Amino acid sequence: MKTPGMAVFKQQSVGDFYELGETLGSGQFAVVKRCVEKSTSNEYAAKFIKKSLIASSKRGVSREEIVREVSILQELQHPNIISMHDVYETRTDVVLILELVSGGELFDFLAQKESLCEEEATQFIKQVLDGVQYLHSKRIAHFDLKPENIMLLDRNVPLPRIKIIDFGLARTIEAGANYKNFFGTPEFVAPEIVNYEPLGLEADMCLSGASPFLGDTKQETLGNISAVSYDFDEDLFSNTSELAKSFIRQLLEKNTRKRMTITDALNHPWIKSYGYLEEDSAAPEAEMKAEQLQSQLLKDYTIQTHSSMPNNNTYARFEHFAQVVEHISLMENGISEVTGARHTLQGDIETLLSIYNDKKAWYKGESETARKQLSQVHYEFRKVEATRRLLQEDIKVVDASLKTITGKYSRRKSQLVALRQELNSELRRMQEVMSSLHPEGATGGIHSSSLKMDLNPSLKEFCGGELCPEAKQPLVESD
Repeated sequence: MKTPGMAVFKQQSVGDFYELGETLGSGQFAVVKRCVEKSTSNEYAAKFIKKSLIASSKRGVSREEIVREVSILQELQHPNIISMHDVYETRTDVVLILELVSGGELFDFLAQKESLCEEEATQFIKQVLDGVQYLHSKRIAHFDLKPENIMLLDRNVPLPRIKIIDFGLARTIEAGANYKNFFGTPEFVAPEIVNYEPLGLEADMCLSGASPFLGDTKQETLGNISAVSYDFDEDLFSNTSELAKSFIRQLLEKNTRKRMTITDALNHPWIKSYGYLEEDSAAPEAEMKAEQLQSQLLKDYTIQTHSSMPNNNTYARFEHFAQVVEHISLMENGISEVTGARHTLQGDIETLLSIYNDKKAWYKGESETARKQLSQVHYEFRKVEATRRLLQEDIKVVDASLKTITGKYSRRKSQLVALRQELNSELRRMQEVMSSLHPEGATGGIHSSSLKMDLNPSLKEFCGGELCPEAKQPLVESD
């Protein structure tokens, strides 16, 4: 799929066109499997990228990022860069059909070698630089160049071909654009990424194998990168030429204006000091052509031999052969229908699973909301319950106070009644005494009246404003 323009995401099941094999590798949101194209029997790698079904979800890769990666891969056609063959899309995944790179990582290949001379090192580095130069010529920055993303097409050849893979972080950098981001593998990022400075194609030029900035923690590693603090370990670089060290120093340069460009790197004396051993690609092509020629000759010979066979009930055999072919065709149609039904069912199951996961996430969110609301209601209920208990205690205190006041009132009332009775008795006794002291006439009446006038206000005030009936009676002199 190398046509320019927007990449076509085929809305079909990849299993209809490819036989899927074993898993070659996996990442956080991607799984890579070996596959064989049914129509050509060619081998490829199928990269299944899990899509995030919700824009804000972190459980997958957004379709926008996948489209950007596919668009970049669609533009690339270089011997040292992985190529893309096709793209398929389901509701949950995007499947990239990529060139099969089966030679493993360059780092593992070099680790297995007993020794690596600088001449061999330059051959590998030049291939990487050629790939990066091609990317930069298209204004594309990889932003994740590290040992894990530099693979070998086939390790069983004298000079394995390098393949740069994984363009998930790649971006097209327009000239003059002020682009900033913080991403990549911590020990292999450029200082301008750590310092959150404008990024350009130069960020790809901080190439290294084993990171010289690696610290005990992520923060220490990023601090070393930001300060470009490193040194050449004597144990590792004792046999390394000064020219090679110069090449490394000019790549690991903090100032992007002083850092080597891709052209500078390719023209560095260390790279140019060794001749570039071109891979002998003509031999495999000649071998393939000879194999195709032999196959064609064998095919022609078989047809010619069968055509020259003597007639021996040829028609009957042909009729029987035609019936067998017809039966096989019917069986193939039936198998195709069953396969189609299986893929349809598989698609329905994937859709149902996706719907289930969406609903599960929604119900989980609703359940969490309901739980919070219920917790708030429970909290308010506890507050109301505490207030009710306080009010009950206050009511009990008020009831006790009322009972006490009522008791005191009853006692005072009883005392008042007793006092009134005693006062009435005293008044009657005083009347009797007054009657006996003034038995006669007017003078006694005058004294009685004045005494009554003197006693009535005092008695009225003492008795609460009302005199008892006896007190209201005039004092009458007894005979």
